[in-house]
Amino acid sequence: MTGYSTAARSRRGASEAPDLVADEPFRLGLIDLRQAVRALFARAISPAPPSPADAHRLMPAEEATARLNATAARLDWPGEGVPAVRLLSAETAPSVRLLAALARDAINFLSGPQRTQLRSCTAPRCVRYFVKSHGRQECGGRAESAA
Repeated sequence: MTGYSTAARSRRGASEAPDLVADEPFRLGLIDLRQAVRALFARAISPAPPSPADAHRLMPAEEATARLNATAARLDWPGEGVPAVRLLSAETAPSVRLLAALARDAINFLSGPQRTQLRSCTAPRCVRYFVKSHGRQECGGRAESAA
């Protein structure tokens, strides 16, 4: 089993796709979704800088929102407003349902209260975003990326 299928199946609510076939279209869809979510995480932490490892390749927020919406529910995020959630498509293919569930998780996070605590790691090679739950907390990957 590949890393992405293992991670997808270990996700809470993996019953969204019990018969998942982790094929190339699923892998590409997962990468596309991840790129969109990372771009929206960068927008959520703005004006703080995004993850330095991918700051130069982030897609525009409007494109990221469109990709996320095409994958799952609808994220409505007006330019000056607060994100809001709309509901999922009724697609039945297991891979589509799992990608939709992952996208819904991202939408729920981006429209929820923890969005304001989202931070990017400032270590040069670290690509992680994390929820800062107390003032002295830093990314757990800083030591790994420094090595």
